[in-house]
Amino acid sequence: MPYRDLPPQSFWKSCRDGDGFRLGDIYAPRFALSAGDRVATAGSCFAQNISQELRRSELTFVDTEPAPRGMLPGVARAFGYGLFSARYGNIYTARQMRQLLDDAIDGRVHDTAIWESEGRFYDALRPGVEPEGMDSPDEVVAHRLSHLAAVASVVASMDVFVLTLGLTESWIDRDSGLVFPSAPGVIAGAYDSTAHGFVNFGFAEVMDDLRAVIAVLRMVRADLRVILTVSPVPLTATATGGHVLSATTYSKSVLRAVAGELAATDPLVDYFPSYEIVAGLPFGPANYQKNLRNVSDAAVARVMDLFFAAHDLSREASDETDRPIREEEACEEALLEAFAAQ
Repeated sequence: MPYRDLPPQSFWKSCRDGDGFRLGDIYAPRFALSAGDRVATAGSCFAQNISQELRRSELTFVDTEPAPRGMLPGVARAFGYGLFSARYGNIYTARQMRQLLDDAIDGRVHDTAIWESEGRFYDALRPGVEPEGMDSPDEVVAHRLSHLAAVASVVASMDVFVLTLGLTESWIDRDSGLVFPSAPGVIAGAYDSTAHGFVNFGFAEVMDDLRAVIAVLRMVRADLRVILTVSPVPLTATATGGHVLSATTYSKSVLRAVAGELAATDPLVDYFPSYEIVAGLPFGPANYQKNLRNVSDAAVARVMDLFFAAHDLSREASDETDRPIREEEACEEALLEAFAAQ
């Protein structure tokens, strides 16, 4: 019988009756991480927690845009420092990640990616990292070019890339196809239906984008190891006009399927099941805060405990300055809550 020799974690009943649903067996790494490996991160809001945990581990966290010396931790977070390996803010879609790498390689700044609000100017591709805006479009361009150089440095420095996939929905510039992390008008800029459009990427598009991302990275580092994970944070709102629960299920299903396919076909790509650990059927609401969206501190700790245990790595205890990032502080998508009918 083909099922007779399978381990206990392969059976629902054994997991249900086991300790903690046998989560200690949920992740078997495809490749090893070793103390000192240079690890870089990018992704959606949940990935900010992963970045903080990696900083405290035996791994070497790549950060090519650190906060200025003496800047208070809260201020640094508000200006996008320390959230990821460079100051790119949240990267919600695979297309956004692909776009950033292409821009970094070419040193390209897009004219349509400079937004204005009340006389201040913003980088539309990371509008949250300068919450007070800048004085002029030229200043935005200068900051953007410096940032792209830092992104290129991340690519050249890392041994391992951890990418957290968050959304399939996005807003684009219709003429250029440029994707934005935030809808025009939410933080800055103004929505124009003739210039801006909504997209909801499907399996084939996300797969093509992620394959392109990996190919670009391996042009620099042929043996780069990639760890993909899916954010367990549901959508704040969906622009499809449908139910937000169905939209969330669609997004996470597409991202999970693509990540699984890549991990199954590329020996240097691994999938870490943070989504299942937090949002899986046996756990659900217990792993979230009262709003049923933000992941609890305990759940974040559990996710990272399982990750480090699987790789036989340790990390230092956290302190107040290393507390998990709150979405209302550093998540553009969470701002959509304000548009809900009262």
